Amino acid sequence: MDEGPNAAAEKKQRLSMMALSVSVSALLMVLKFYAYWLTGSSAILSDSLESIINVVASGFVLWSVVLASKPPDVRHPYGHGTIEFFSVGFEGALIVLAAGGILWEALPRIIEPRALPELDFGLLILLGTALVNLWLGKALIRTGERTRSIAISADGKHILTDVYTTTGVLIGLFLVRQTGWYFLDGAVACVVAANILFIGARLVHQSSVRLMHAYDPELLDQISAVIAQHRKPEWIDVHRLRAWRSGRQIYIDFHLILPRDLSLEDAHREVMEMEKLLKTQLPGVGEAMIHVEPCIGPECRICLQEHCGIRSQVFSQQPSWCRKEVIYPGAAETEQDSDPVQSESGRKFTRAGSD
Repeated sequence: MDEGPNAAAEKKQRLSMMALSVSVSALLMVLKFYAYWLTGSSAILSDSLESIINVVASGFVLWSVVLASKPPDVRHPYGHGTIEFFSVGFEGALIVLAAGGILWEALPRIIEPRALPELDFGLLILLGTALVNLWLGKALIRTGERTRSIAISADGKHILTDVYTTTGVLIGLFLVRQTGWYFLDGAVACVVAANILFIGARLVHQSSVRLMHAYDPELLDQISAVIAQHRKPEWIDVHRLRAWRSGRQIYIDFHLILPRDLSLEDAHREVMEMEKLLKTQLPGVGEAMIHVEPCIGPECRICLQEHCGIRSQVFSQQPSWCRKEVIYPGAAETEQDSDPVQSESGRKFTRAGSD
């Protein structure tokens, strides 16, 4: 599953980066609460509450990365990678919870504003935490993309939203400092809450989409392109393609039509060759389940074999094997078909027992 010469190095990178994220987030949380203690600002409190979420979420992501790195076992034959998607949803739910807490604290401050002592020192602390978080967030996103970890990438994006939040707080409190309009403190906190509420809801949505193995056009495009680019005359057609992710691992299944006069041994050899092709060309393919079907007469029209003793019709059209031709029926019913001539319904043949 997570095999290859770079697997151990990638695992070490993931764990080291998440351990750093937890440590740095904890330190910045302490600094922000110190700034709140100095100033009494509800806007700074809103930023501090989000920092608690950063620490808890980063700790959960660290645990999920450790668990996702474990190989498949008897109880988890598809591995443990799905926990990364759950951690993204958990992080999103915590963010939504934090937004509610911020609104609860900030709304009364708009109606009954308070003076903010030691504001200059508090602003300096916030500026420093924003710069550190900017570096940390970008580093996490790079590590997540390089090691194919959605949880680490999501944690990096969450920390970058903390940078935007802190920047908004800095701007708002600078206006308070310049104008003396203390009601802006609560107003800025409410804006922060609305922003992170949207971000949290989006993370929950992304998590649910992955956990439910939703249609992934980008992944299916990659798979169909690899098969089409390396097609062999013996591979008459491909259909009912499906794929889903479990953390960094990809699981694929589809139907492959082979000449009906092939021996079982030869058919098995073709399947093994296609499995090897997918695992070589697509990083992260954990398993490819290929269901073999014998060709039928009408498929002679799309068969590329030059010397075939059972051909009943002349060759007339080479299928493109683009995503819309090979996907599972109904997988993309809402998509607009830009080329009806090449659509699946116009080319596929009725096959007994294919459902």
